[in-house]
Amino acid sequence: MSGKYTNVPYGFEPATPSRKGTLIFYDSFQHVTDEQLERAAAILDARAFKQLVLYPLHESTVKRMSRDAVQPFYQRQDRLHEWRRDHSLMAIRVEGLEGKRKKYTPIDSALRHMQTEYAAPLFLYMTAKMANLWASFDSFTEWIKQVRLIIDGQPGEMHPKLEQYKHRWEWAV
Repeated sequence: MSGKYTNVPYGFEPATPSRKGTLIFYDSFQHVTDEQLERAAAILDARAFKQLVLYPLHESTVKRMSRDAVQPFYQRQDRLHEWRRDHSLMAIRVEGLEGKRKKYTPIDSALRHMQTEYAAPLFLYMTAKMANLWASFDSFTEWIKQVRLIIDGQPGEMHPKLEQYKHRWEWAV
């Protein structure tokens, strides 16, 4: 119990927070454009999320997931920090877990970390390519029941598991 006591008038009820939940942009950010980042920021503002968390993946994570070549982690992270500085009035954070670990981090571990670290409910913001990739993992069916998904991209060929859980995700507008 804290040592700070405060006096409040009889019948006082604290105000309910107007912003709830966390929007997490999970990607390598190698091919993510500023327009996609702006769309995520617009969703943050329109839906009154507490904050937008940009979660860049480490090179070893990207190589294991998709076999794509990417820039070093620090270069992609510096670009995100620069974009965040341009939007200083919004609650935007760049997550540094993968930079600290400096190795492959499974999406399950990343999601468990985000569940403990950030306010619920969690909304994952992914590109269509990353969403299809995540749907191919075995743990997808367990996690899609706990988080909501917002997909950025053009409607097209979607993974069968995404089609099965169509009620748990939507397209970014």
